[in-house]
Amino acid sequence: MKWVAVAAVALIAGCGGNDDQIVVSAASSLSKPLTACSKQFDGATVRLSFAGSDELAAQIRKGVKPDVYAAANTTLPDQLAREGLLKNPVTFATNELIIARPEGSRIAAIGDLAKPRVKVVIGAEAVPVGTYTREVLSHLPTAEEHRIMANVRSQEPDVKGVVGKLTQGAADGGFVYRTDLVAGLRAVALPHDLQPVVEYGAGVVKASDPAQRYLDGLTHGACADALRSAGFGAP
Repeated sequence: MKWVAVAAVALIAGCGGNDDQIVVSAASSLSKPLTACSKQFDGATVRLSFAGSDELAAQIRKGVKPDVYAAANTTLPDQLAREGLLKNPVTFATNELIIARPEGSRIAAIGDLAKPRVKVVIGAEAVPVGTYTREVLSHLPTAEEHRIMANVRSQEPDVKGVVGKLTQGAADGGFVYRTDLVAGLRAVALPHDLQPVVEYGAGVVKASDPAQRYLDGLTHGACADALRSAGFGAP
């Protein structure tokens, strides 16, 4: 379940000093596997806060200190590490960007998103899914890229927002991660030469033994197993 930003900040601020629990701020696309594996974590209760990776990074820059931060790219954890706000960044998973379409939509290839009267939904520019989307579009002929962007009806703050618009029938197609496909949506694969490298990065914000063990568990152990089961690739 996605937490609104105010609730997430309040939770982190209120729980940070308790050694019996850790707070993990994570990209919304990680909600299913991390919810599953965190129940098995030994030595501390794990409190999860899900939102767009950029929103969570902005909270950290404003002084909010979760124990662990996990993003849908490696750029944000690396930036926070250079700023001295995060330690030990690691790449822990990969994913695949696809076009998702509702049942009944005639989108069969990326070029169909450029056709007249087609409604497209994408992630906002600052959120990783939006960055990956724009990377894909930048490799298309300029005229085609402009036609697709002209068809964009909504730019969402995270990938769950894109999925929500598609399941509501508000768009004919949108860019999401393969692991975010839900009932009622179909996947349209991108050409291999357009597929971006989708890597997930994480690091410790507030150093402790439980935080480091949780981070380590993203690459091996229960959380790594949950990620593989949910369709995420190994780093």
